[in-house]
Amino acid sequence: MTQPLERQAIISGAAQSEIGRRLYRSGLDLTIEATLRAVDDAGLTVADIDGVSTYPGSGGPFGGASGAELHDALRLSLNWRDGGLETSGQLGAVHKAVLAIAAGLARHVLVFRTVVEGSGGPVRASATGGGIPAPFRYLIPYGAASAANWIACYAQRHMHEYGTTREQLGAIAINARTHAASNPKAIYTDPMTMDDYLAARPVSEPFGLYDCDVPCDGSTAVVISHRDHAPDLPGPPVQINALGTAHRGRPSWDQFDDLTTMAMRDSADSLWERTDLTAADVDTAQLYDGFSWLTMAWIEALGFCGKGEGGAFVEGGGRIAHTGELPLNTWGGQLSGGRLHGFGFLHEAVMQLRGRADLQVEGAEVAAVGAGGGPECGALLLTRGLT
Repeated sequence: MTQPLERQAIISGAAQSEIGRRLYRSGLDLTIEATLRAVDDAGLTVADIDGVSTYPGSGGPFGGASGAELHDALRLSLNWRDGGLETSGQLGAVHKAVLAIAAGLARHVLVFRTVVEGSGGPVRASATGGGIPAPFRYLIPYGAASAANWIACYAQRHMHEYGTTREQLGAIAINARTHAASNPKAIYTDPMTMDDYLAARPVSEPFGLYDCDVPCDGSTAVVISHRDHAPDLPGPPVQINALGTAHRGRPSWDQFDDLTTMAMRDSADSLWERTDLTAADVDTAQLYDGFSWLTMAWIEALGFCGKGEGGAFVEGGGRIAHTGELPLNTWGGQLSGGRLHGFGFLHEAVMQLRGRADLQVEGAEVAAVGAGGGPECGALLLTRGLT
């Protein structure tokens, strides 16, 4: 293979619906809004869409809408459709759409993720309730009923092994809040100091309230097209340079072989295996922050610093600021922008590479996107223009 197949695909359109803490709108309503905006952004009509891909499909976490619902609501005529949880994290929906384009199964695939967690209420788990996956039946009796608990254990181990501090985690949260001030759709925009961060109520040691992303309602949609659609775009295309899809460890939250990292270790490795670009070429990184420590794990996995050096890398916030060497989560991330379940990072990366971001990184040409935690992670490397 002289060139990875993913380079046959571009992101031709990207858009979001209204985003808010509690909108009390249906997931399908929000999905249609984002979809129509993204299709228009791609210079297409709904009749041009011949593929749909979504994460997680029907019945997944945080509500939303399924691909079947969108298919029917817009009366789409599809050559290909996919949706499901067992994939390379949230970005798995994008990965599969890209491969469908490269295989000639579709020409323009609409990919979306919608959440209605803010107005839908909290997600609760029970040790005896029906439908609880088997691995969680083991964890819940020990009080580990949420990802906050599971990921906190990894953060504690990272602190034990490498001397990572709460203040270093706080630098990630404060950076997100600072960037969110420029995002008109962000949930939290008030300034936050380190004292504010440290004084917040505890959630699951070492995490406090501001280490946890904020539930919201909203939809993000992108259109993945074949690269030969690029001349018809009103602006520069965003090319898929490389996919990061690997899961080489155990598919487990609590039985992974290295408890100071997660599956992002593998998805990052497979990303760099498919490109001549390196971490030094990345102009902005949009990395999952469902919990602050996950971002640090992504920074290490992608090679922006050495293993165990993530705390020192983010300390003080200078390197990850908008004007720093690695502008990070420039839309505010999920910690302040809102839990759009991975797709907010993708949208921001596209906006940065098009020069249309609210907080623009000057001259951005390469963006790394990573989403997910535990055994469910995936990555993308995006570039401005075709190669």
